[in-house]
Amino acid sequence: MRMKVLAEIGKISSVITSLKSSDKRIGFVPTMGALHEGHLSLIRASRASNYVTVVSIFVNPTQFDKKEDFLKYPKSLDKDLELLKQAGCDLVFTPASKNLYPEDAVSATFDFGGIEKEMEGKFRDNHFNGVATIVKKLFEIVQPNNAYFGEKDFQQLQIIKNLTIQLGLPTEVHGCPIYREKDGLAMSSRNVRLTPLQRDAAPFVYKILKEVKIRFENHTVSETKDWVAQQFQTQPLLDLEYFEITDEDTLQSASSKNTNQKQRAFIAVFAGAIRLIDNMPL
Repeated sequence: MRMKVLAEIGKISSVITSLKSSDKRIGFVPTMGALHEGHLSLIRASRASNYVTVVSIFVNPTQFDKKEDFLKYPKSLDKDLELLKQAGCDLVFTPASKNLYPEDAVSATFDFGGIEKEMEGKFRDNHFNGVATIVKKLFEIVQPNNAYFGEKDFQQLQIIKNLTIQLGLPTEVHGCPIYREKDGLAMSSRNVRLTPLQRDAAPFVYKILKEVKIRFENHTVSETKDWVAQQFQTQPLLDLEYFEITDEDTLQSASSKNTNQKQRAFIAVFAGAIRLIDNMPL
């Protein structure tokens, strides 16, 4: 199937309807563009299990808590389309904002049982309402059998899984491993905005997570948090926003180690105005 690029909801809906009528499995990778190898790994996962892979490119205004970040989000549509073509993508959906938000770009309000209020939810006002709003819209248009998201945004992944259950959506949500640069930095579209000095410092985040995984075997949650805070005091180019150890399902802060539940370390760091997030199972 030759890759098609469609911007109008009516046109992609027509293609989807035809595919559904012949029981073709549809895989979906929602993106905001500025694609990198991490995105392409999601496309490979989709292609392995679906007849058709759909990728959306849309910088969603309702999930940004700062307008400045929305305006500065990197855009590279021509390059993205070439990468998608090489990756074997079948359909690319590139809607205009006015088509997805016919009136004002305002998010709906959701209740995810508290997981939306942890970590990212504490520091990014209304972020997950914006994420859930756009994912709901895209799922309704694309009607995927399977959807693929990177585990770098692990909290977002849990939110979207919760969303599909709440709304009874017939889409199975898959989390895919974090894709990293050779020096360990988690791949992100925002990385291109790092200065050379910030880029050299950024792999420290992954280094800390690896050491946390080792230290956590013999140290308490509190001791581990204190140690992480101390390490970042030695890094003038990186400001620690938060470090948390949580239960993977509830995402609530852990007060102690729990061998009966999966626990995960989460971190958010600023390099200048650029925000880096990462996580690692413990």
